[in-house]
Amino acid sequence: MTPKLTVFGEVLWDVLPDARLAGGATMNVAAHLQRYGMDVAFISRVGHDELGDELLAFMAQHGLDTQWVQTGETHLTGIAKANVSDSNEVTYKILHPVAWDYIQFDAAAAQQVAHSDFFVYGTLAARDHTTRATLMRYLSHAQTRVFDVNLRPPHYTREQVLELLGFAGIVKMNEHEIREVMGWLTPFESEKQAMAFLIDHFKLDMLVLTCGADGAMLLTASGEFHQHPGFIVEVADTIGSGDAFLGAFLYQTATGHPLAESLEFACAAGAFVAGKAGALPAFGETDIQDFIHAQLPLGQHPLGQHSVTH
Repeated sequence: MTPKLTVFGEVLWDVLPDARLAGGATMNVAAHLQRYGMDVAFISRVGHDELGDELLAFMAQHGLDTQWVQTGETHLTGIAKANVSDSNEVTYKILHPVAWDYIQFDAAAAQQVAHSDFFVYGTLAARDHTTRATLMRYLSHAQTRVFDVNLRPPHYTREQVLELLGFAGIVKMNEHEIREVMGWLTPFESEKQAMAFLIDHFKLDMLVLTCGADGAMLLTASGEFHQHPGFIVEVADTIGSGDAFLGAFLYQTATGHPLAESLEFACAAGAFVAGKAGALPAFGETDIQDFIHAQLPLGQHPLGQHSVTH
């Protein structure tokens, strides 16, 4: 039976200097999962405006079911202005408030959440009261809760992030985020030690840490540890590379692949997307497998190019 996943959060337009791209971390993750053939529900909200209509059309064109994407009359569709002057660390100015800050609770959607194998959520959609309250209600219905930490200053507080960690079973964060979160809690000597602390403190099942040019690692509550050095790619931009990583990892994990294999596939997906412009370049599972087979691990290549999986 095809695994069911529900993804909750923001959908928006990333406005670049020379383009406008459909995005939002949670929408990107949902779109990647759909590409891999997963049964995906995406819960979000757009405005009753031209940009909202275009986002709905974009999602439909990419095969993503928009049944649970609400349309609001009061607030505009989300926009984020992306600064890509540093291709390895894209920053965003995210408009607030917008339609996805007002996602309403839906009893039918709650049943969708309850019957899903995984429920994926992030930090950004919890920045305002209405959507945060809706998220909390859905979390109470969820089975395996997957938290993509994805910190976007100034759209979060320490208290919100720690609360969301408390609900999670699986957490994905990057090396900058783990340092910030640990700075709120306790000193640490190594990333692996920090991962072990967070797993114990928040009773997590698994923590996955992306490390930019150094690939990624994961640790489970039982102590299973895997690390992958990443893959070579000439970076176009890092928009959506972490979302591609998470979508690929969840697809592999949900379909029963070993964790080490899932981590490798996810690193390859993140690197592949970093080598292309935008968050959702055209590719499929075969492209990622070909990418893996065509490359050696990062340490076996000359320096100068990078794998980026933020």
